[in-house]
Amino acid sequence: MKVYLHPGQFRVSSEPAAVTTILGSCVAVCLWDPLLKVGGINHYLLPHWAGGVAASFRYGNVAVQCLIESLLSLGCVKERLVAKLFGGACVIEAFKEGENHLGMKNVGVARRLLEEAGIGIIGEDVGGRYGRKLIFQTDDGVVWVKSL
Repeated sequence: MKVYLHPGQFRVSSEPAAVTTILGSCVAVCLWDPLLKVGGINHYLLPHWAGGVAASFRYGNVAVQCLIESLLSLGCVKERLVAKLFGGACVIEAFKEGENHLGMKNVGVARRLLEEAGIGIIGEDVGGRYGRKLIFQTDDGVVWVKSL
């Protein structure tokens, strides 16, 4: 099955799926359980939801937590999950604030939440000044990345 993941969405699957998304300053976290061969991916735009309007997967602190919980509900074990991070670029010069631009704030949220959950990051392609297209295979955890 092929799926396109829009910003503010996430996808988990116990069936093989190729999930494609395009990232700039946004971040995608790919999680995979190698024993069950179950995976999931999110695509978020902003680091923190601070309350107010309904929580949304557009925010990293919501999207990462929901991704983890959804995989656990499919029988995955947190200690077996491995993560890969992508995105977090600074694609517009006017938004650059040193190394602490929006993209790296998005990356920082993912790193912190994964560390707190005890999930190791085994690969990443983050930062820089270019966008990325990626395809995540939910059944084997392989990610294909192309710089844009």
